[in-house]
Amino acid sequence: MSSVIASTRFSVLDRSRTREGHDGPSALRDTVRFARELDALGYHRVWVSEHHGVPGVAGSAPTVLAAAVAAATRTIRVGTGGVMLPNHQPLVVAEQFGVLESLFPGRIDMGLGRSVGFTGGVRKALGRDKDDADDFAAQLAELLEFFRGTSATGVRARPSDGLTVPPFVLAMGEGATIAAEAGLPMVIGDLRNREKMLRGIDRYRATFRPSAWAGEPYVVVSGTIAVAGSPEAAHRLLIPEAWSMAYSRTHGTFPPLPPAERVEALTMTAKERDFYESGLRGHIAGTEDQVADELETLIKESGAQEVLVTTSSYDRGGLLESYRGLARVAGLRRA
Repeated sequence: MSSVIASTRFSVLDRSRTREGHDGPSALRDTVRFARELDALGYHRVWVSEHHGVPGVAGSAPTVLAAAVAAATRTIRVGTGGVMLPNHQPLVVAEQFGVLESLFPGRIDMGLGRSVGFTGGVRKALGRDKDDADDFAAQLAELLEFFRGTSATGVRARPSDGLTVPPFVLAMGEGATIAAEAGLPMVIGDLRNREKMLRGIDRYRATFRPSAWAGEPYVVVSGTIAVAGSPEAAHRLLIPEAWSMAYSRTHGTFPPLPPAERVEALTMTAKERDFYESGLRGHIAGTEDQVADELETLIKESGAQEVLVTTSSYDRGGLLESYRGLARVAGLRRA
């Protein structure tokens, strides 16, 4: 095994994707069961996400789901990828993570993003506007002050005050600059636009300011990785997500994941086909040896300390086998 890969942490973001013929509650239970498997395999952390009003994603309350995941696992770190801070009051977010850290000390991560609701209806229901994302840096600073007991409001967040919950910034758009100026670890993707990702990493490292939370830059690269016995089988795992993305781009809504065979039988419009084929390109997918070669290149190019895998698929059994194969590639302790 490559020494470059061996020195890299491997983690997973599970977005609780719904599947055709399976409801949202079953997707959430799948996430909890899946986290147990990842814990047994030796992955470093498992994160859950925040989406509102999306038919294809059941994960709408990440701190609640993180509590269920942490309760069901033993050693793996658990966190959010992420809590979308513009949707919430920083005090409430601090309190939620303080409760999680109190219940599961030393295992909780606080991944934070700057997105707001995807549609106007969702933003209205949340009482938010697109422009609220522009205040992310200030919201982030306010949130972290609650853990240090230095909030300008004079309020002491309970039980968060004095606790240390590692914060991460999800670097979408200008997030790399915000992470660097705040002196926080950064999560950046995706693998399909490698040059843009590498530019963001360079900008982050060049402008990083050490803080009480991190003394030096810490880079997590995120994206889709699929491992199977053949390149064709690995490619097949990517089909449901590629079609869901294509459908969302052409119909305005992100649907549940369909089985690969149904997608393969579809007659697509030229626009749908273009988005679909684009969605299949640029990921890391193949046999264990092929994935190992691509991962070594990625890690050398990016200098990343950690890889966060975000693969979703209709075939949950095939997905678990993919993560088992990746665990072997990464040399995880129980693979």
